[in-house]
Amino acid sequence: MGKRAMTPPDVKKSVQQRDLSDARAQLLVALAPMSGVTDLPFRRIAHRLGAPIVVSEMIASEELVKNRADVVRRAEGRELSPFVIQLAGREPHWMAEGARIAEGKGAEVIDINMGCPAKEVTGKLSGSALMRDLDHAQSLIKAVVSAVTVPVTLKMRLGWDRSSLNAADLARRAEAEGVTRLTVHGRTRCQFFTGTADWDAVAPVVAATSLPVLVNGDIMTPADARAALKASGAAGVMVGRGAYGAPWMPGRIAADLATGADPGDPDRDAQRDLALEHVEAMFSHYGGTLGIKNARKHIGWYLASSGCSEAEMKAWRRRLCTEWEPRKILDGLAEFYNSPDAMAA
Repeated sequence: MGKRAMTPPDVKKSVQQRDLSDARAQLLVALAPMSGVTDLPFRRIAHRLGAPIVVSEMIASEELVKNRADVVRRAEGRELSPFVIQLAGREPHWMAEGARIAEGKGAEVIDINMGCPAKEVTGKLSGSALMRDLDHAQSLIKAVVSAVTVPVTLKMRLGWDRSSLNAADLARRAEAEGVTRLTVHGRTRCQFFTGTADWDAVAPVVAATSLPVLVNGDIMTPADARAALKASGAAGVMVGRGAYGAPWMPGRIAADLATGADPGDPDRDAQRDLALEHVEAMFSHYGGTLGIKNARKHIGWYLASSGCSEAEMKAWRRRLCTEWEPRKILDGLAEFYNSPDAMAA
C-alpha cells in the first residue's frame, strides 16, 4: 500500500465534528454491532425497516489486513449509509491499517470496540479489556483517528468492574483524540449480560464530554428507550438484543422517538415475510451448510418473538433447526406463521 497524504489533525477533527454535528439536534437510534448477528442480511433488513444507523459485526483489525475471507465478508455493506464498520484489536499498527482498509472499502464511520466482554476477545487484551489500561486504549484511538479521514466513534462499557468505573475518563480521552460519538453499555465487563443495565451510570459519561453519547443495554422496546434516555441524558440509544427476532425494533424505536407514536410490531403476515426474506438471504449470503447453521439462531428468535406458547416454540425449533434442506426450512417457517396458533398471546 502506497503512502497516503495525511490530513492535519486540527483540520481532520474539525471536519469530523462537522460531519456529525447535526446528530446532536436529534435523538439517534442505532443497531448494535453483534458478532454472528449483525451480518449483511440482518443489517439490510433492519436498515430498510427504519434503523437510522446499523453497525457491522465486530471485525478483527489484523485479520482484515490479512484479508481472511470470512472477516472480509463481515466488512461488506457499503450500500447501507452511513456505512459503519466496527474494528477490534490490541495493537495500534493493526488498528490503523485495518481502519485504512475499512475506509477503502467505503466505510463512512469507523467504530472502535472497547466494550466486548467475551473471554476470547478480552483474553487477547482487546474489547473491554482495554478499559483496564486507558493509556494504551488512548494510543489505539489516536492511531485510528490519524489513519483515516472519516469520523471515528467508540463503544465501551462502564468499566472493567464496579471498582473501576472509568468510562467518563475514557470518554474525555477519546474526545481529545478526535472521536466524534460514543456508545456506553450500562454494564461492566465483569457483569457480561447479567443483571440489568445501569442507565443512570451512563449520565456521568454524558456529563464528561460534549460528544453525543448513545446509551446501550436492555433496550428492548420504545418504552425502554425513553426510560434509558431520561435516566442517562444521552443523545440516543443503541439497540442490541432487543432486535433478536425483531429486525424492525430499531426502526420502531426511531419512529416512536421521532413522532411520539409507537407504530407497534408488524402484523403476522409482515413478520412471516420478513423472517422468510431474512433466512433466504442468509442461505444465499453464506451458501449451503454454513447458511443453514448461521440461520438457526435467527429462526429460534423469530419463533420466540412470535408470541406462541413455549411448548409450540420448542416443537417448531426442533423441526426447523434440525432440518438440512433449505426449501423445507423455508416452507416450514411459512407454515409456522400461517398456523392459527402461531401468534397466540
